Amino acid sequence: MKTEREVFDLVDSIREISFSLHKYLRHGHLEKVYENGLVHRGRKAGIELDQQFPLKVYDEDGTVLGEYYADLFAQKCLLIELKAVKRLAEDHVAQLLGYMRACRIQHGLLVNFGSSKLEIRKYILSDIG
Repeated sequence: MKTEREVFDLVDSIREISFSLHKYLRHGHLEKVYENGLVHRGRKAGIELDQQFPLKVYDEDGTVLGEYYADLFAQKCLLIELKAVKRLAEDHVAQLLGYMRACRIQHGLLVNFGSSKLEIRKYILSDIG
């Protein structure tokens, strides 16, 4: 289990890598290109990043309902949902929060590379069980 400080340091690192990647590639690529770029640069920086990582989806009573494949799962504690859209919508936020709750992941990042200005939002669920 990571401490809050370790998670926030990880988030800072992912932010820096995302900004660097967006500065170089700019917007206009497919989501998969940014996913591959984040993994490549993250691993070079020593960050454990898993692509299309299977996470169990639970019902409130603990029953496993299926699997969700996270775009990226960092250090086994941070769910990263990537987008390549003109602007983030409330549906994107609801999607990430739903994944976090159903998979019982406390920390999540929503990263949008699809705009001329990179957009990153951090979310924390305090009641995930």
